[in-house]
Amino acid sequence: MKSEGERIAMVTAYDATFARLIDQSGADMLLVGDSLGMVVQGHATTLPVTMDQMVYHTQAVVRGSERAMVVADLPFMAYQPSVADALRNAGRLMAEGGCQAVKLEGGERSAEAVAALVAAGVPVIGHVGLTPQSVNVFGGYKVQGRGDEAAERVLRDARAVADAGAFGIVLEIVPGELAATITEALEIPTIGIGAGPHCDGQVLVCYDLLGLNEGFSPKFLKHYGTLGEDVRGATRRYVDEVKAGTFPADEHTFH
Repeated sequence: MKSEGERIAMVTAYDATFARLIDQSGADMLLVGDSLGMVVQGHATTLPVTMDQMVYHTQAVVRGSERAMVVADLPFMAYQPSVADALRNAGRLMAEGGCQAVKLEGGERSAEAVAALVAAGVPVIGHVGLTPQSVNVFGGYKVQGRGDEAAERVLRDARAVADAGAFGIVLEIVPGELAATITEALEIPTIGIGAGPHCDGQVLVCYDLLGLNEGFSPKFLKHYGTLGEDVRGATRRYVDEVKAGTFPADEHTFH
């Protein structure tokens, strides 16, 4: 797709229902992100998400999809301690979860794990720039790669992941100019989130683009729907009809 100039559309999904709807809408890739810790579980960060939870949600997304490629995140501390941990946990996501690829955060520090996974037959997508599992190191969710030294560090990370054998890389919250430089420098596709228009593809969280996560509106996000208000409106009508005794009516009743 990169060589042909076709942009890649990736969307997160965490259950079979959303996976089916997004898959039917033409998305190229479904990402079972550890962002589920925030948008599904209600945590402040992605750090509490466990391997068992990632396997569970990956299974659900795989069951709901038919054509899109399913990629699953390796959660915090599933791959950082050792290459052996990375191999074991990536194997679980593919064998038990049923995904076609895994994603892990980090550049140079994760290159050894990426290389080992690729050698073992696990397709890998990298993730550099703002890596949410390192939010406490960054001191918050801040733009990464501003300034020459910081930009060079992100570029080195991206190259390290590509050289290790990753087939794609997510660039998160980096200046658009830096994302363009990295996209031009790498043979593998870049998928941006908050990285400007020059990446080979884009990814957004389904809850965010659909307007379900109404309190979250960073600069990089565009709302393509207002489902939060739709859910409230539909539920209000249901509650009103139950209170009034008009639902269920005769047509909803078995005889």
